[in-house]
Amino acid sequence: MKEEIALNSTVTCPECGHQSKETMPEDSCLFFWKCPNCEELIKPQKGDCCVYCSYGDTPCPPVQKSGCC
Repeated sequence: MKEEIALNSTVTCPECGHQSKETMPEDSCLFFWKCPNCEELIKPQKGDCCVYCSYGDTPCPPVQKSGCC
């Protein structure tokens, strides 16, 4: 049985708290994300592969598939 991969994540800006629903790419990570509210350029926290894993409510698809990126 094939596991369903979630492609949407709500990212919360660590600077202003704004939440934005984003569609994640299936085969790559997003290292930079510009907050649509405060326009701060956000990078992942140390040890995380992307902004979805650091600030999203759903980890990126590569992590969902294999547990690592």
